[in-house]
Amino acid sequence: MKNRPNIVAITGAESTGKSTLSEALSKHYGVPFQPEYARNYIRDLHRKYTYQDVEIIAQKQLEQYNQLVNRSAALVILDTWLLITKVWFEVVFQRAPGWIEHAIEENKIDLFLVCDIDLPWMADDVRENGGENRVWLQKRYIEEIEKHNFAYRIVNGTGANRTRNAISFIEELRE
Repeated sequence: MKNRPNIVAITGAESTGKSTLSEALSKHYGVPFQPEYARNYIRDLHRKYTYQDVEIIAQKQLEQYNQLVNRSAALVILDTWLLITKVWFEVVFQRAPGWIEHAIEENKIDLFLVCDIDLPWMADDVRENGGENRVWLQKRYIEEIEKHNFAYRIVNGTGANRTRNAISFIEELRE
């Protein structure tokens, strides 16, 4: 029976370089990564998202997780994960679907790399949480990771330094 790959989820508040880091790590290790699903889904709606839309996003994240875990790669990189989506539900709708907590517990992440908010927030057509909201959400994501007893590291720095810092944390995991 094949071993399960090491699963690394890139997380953090908006505009912290999650997608850039996910792609860089995927290229560095020559392994698959799952791009962020929510961004394109929300952008393509052409209307305000609903609770049902966010639930579709969460279900797709879980489906993509399962597809990647069943590949033969030794390492998988996820650009965001259900923890962020759960917090998104709670912040925007003051509730989350009952199944999401169970899915977080059952579908383990070996390491969360939390992108620090040391990069400037850049507005775009999808982002909605700059300023103090960004700082508060960053803390909230870390609290959620800690609540579930997941291993995590804060990745800071810019450009290649940020990528090198993330690689060093992944290498610790793989030892």
